[in-house]
Order: sequence, then structure tokens, then C-alpha cells
Amino acid sequence: MDWRADRIGAAHRGDNPTVIGRLPEAFAVMGDVQWLPGYCVLLTDDSAVGRLTDLPRARRLSYLESVERLSTAVEEACAASDPGFRRVNIEILGNTDPYLHTHIFPRYEWEPADLIGGPVWWYSRDRWSDPSTALGPQHDQLRAAIGDRLV
Repeated sequence: MDWRADRIGAAHRGDNPTVIGRLPEAFAVMGDVQWLPGYCVLLTDDSAVGRLTDLPRARRLSYLESVERLSTAVEEACAASDPGFRRVNIEILGNTDPYLHTHIFPRYEWEPADLIGGPVWWYSRDRWSDPSTALGPQHDQLRAAIGDRLV
């Protein structure tokens, strides 16, 4: 089975190659594409959890703490690696995948002027499948820097 078919189960089994680290209630993973270098996702550690409000309050707060930890790690690592780093955008959408997850998008000054002020979803859909920006060994240094900052 391809690990992408069950990202959370694969993370638990140690078969998900995008995992950066384990956090309370979640796994920190690198995004499959890196057209915005440092793009990460926080995956719930329980595939039965479909939305934030499915978690009891204590677990919800733990998950949100993990969102803060990953977004801070991404911000610090991206700022150190790219002078054009601007900020991070944090999004919990739940429109496509049936499990709770949070997107952490670094944003950069070098982005096109018509896109920099809006959500990443304004970018062309082909960005999500562009092999030239697929996660690979060229992202290992940034991945390690993010992982080192997950405290």
C-alpha cells in the first residue's frame, strides 16, 4: 500500500517519509510539494478525528499547541534560510481530507505581487503536482532545520 493512502497510519508505522517529528496529538510532516519552501502540515495522530471540535478540550488544546510549535519552527527555519521570508499562514480547512490537519505555509517577498497578499489557494492548481517542486533530498537541509526547532 502506498503510504499516501493512509498518511496517519503510515506515520504511526514509521512508513511516512514526510514525517519530521512527533508532537502532542499530531505528526509534523513536510508538504509533498515545496514551491513555498518549508511548507508543512500537522496531521492529527488519530484518523478518526475529522475536525478540531471532535477532540475533547484538553486534546484540542494539545493539538493547537502543536500547531504553534510547528508554525514557530517553520518561521524560524525559513527566516534563517531565505532573506525573502515574510511570515507564515496557518490554515485548518477540512474541505478535502477527512482527517484533522493544519497547513503551515511560509510566505515570501519574492512571490508574485498579485498572489502575495492572498491565500496560497490563488496559485494555479498545477503547483500541487509539479514534479520540479516535489519534496526531495534538495529539501533535507530545510527539513532538518525545522525538525531541530521543534521544541
